[in-house]
Amino acid sequence: MARPAKTAGVIKAEGKSHRTKAELEARESAEQSVLSGKPLFERSEVGSNKTAHKEFLRVSKLMTKIGKNDALYSSGINTYCELYAEIVELEEDIQHIKELADALEEKFKELEDLDFEQVMSFTKQIIKLQSQKVTLGAAIDRKRNIMLAIDKENVMTISAALRSIPKTPQKKENPLLAALMDDEGDET
Repeated sequence: MARPAKTAGVIKAEGKSHRTKAELEARESAEQSVLSGKPLFERSEVGSNKTAHKEFLRVSKLMTKIGKNDALYSSGINTYCELYAEIVELEEDIQHIKELADALEEKFKELEDLDFEQVMSFTKQIIKLQSQKVTLGAAIDRKRNIMLAIDKENVMTISAALRSIPKTPQKKENPLLAALMDDEGDET
């Protein structure tokens, strides 16, 4: 499989290229044509969530740095930031459940002369807490898989946009040759 095309910015940054100025200008123009020209925007639900907002600012800064801070990517980036915030909340819930389970186990160890019913009650509570941790962990995994799919789609979208850029500009027709060719057709 061939390497993806380099952006005009990358080619210029490298400082050496076999491409002409016209080719670079055509590439730059083509790169701009695949963007909406409007900046990346943040949805209100992302802006109102402190964690999601912070992640949006981080990602937006990165997108700006690579020249892809475009509204075209807003939907995926906003969803990504919401998922990130949800994962952070779930991880905090898991930590809280772990602390509760640890406290319950400590209390269990401190108590003496427990009958069978009390031991079973403590055991059931600890198992419930551990089960909740597993359930939350599975939810986190599902959200991470969605985030990964968003990551891949955004990378693939950017790559696809780069692949759609013509490597060489279309050659302009020489008007003199066109006139000469046209004259030859009139003689028949």
